[in-house]
Amino acid sequence: MATEQDKQGGDDAINLEQVARLIAALEEDLKQVQGGSRDVQLLRDEVETLKNVLNSPVRRHHWVRDGLHGVRDAFENALDKVIAEGIKGGQYIAEIGRILGL
Repeated sequence: MATEQDKQGGDDAINLEQVARLIAALEEDLKQVQGGSRDVQLLRDEVETLKNVLNSPVRRHHWVRDGLHGVRDAFENALDKVIAEGIKGGQYIAEIGRILGL
């Protein structure tokens, strides 16, 4: 029988509160980005997906980890546009890396 720790990802557990704060801040900052380039829309979609994972009654740390990787990848693709709009891209990428232990 799996323990609760096993279900949530064992030793690789992610602080879900930190992730929720990060996603909330990123979501607010993305509201400032004008236009809808494909890369920016993909970033918004990844943020929304991760937000839904965090709000799910069944949360698995590996789902959150995968979602953070998706947000980071999408952020790197949209970096030029969001930096032009005043969002501190490097700060978000660094925070995601810290949460993931990279």
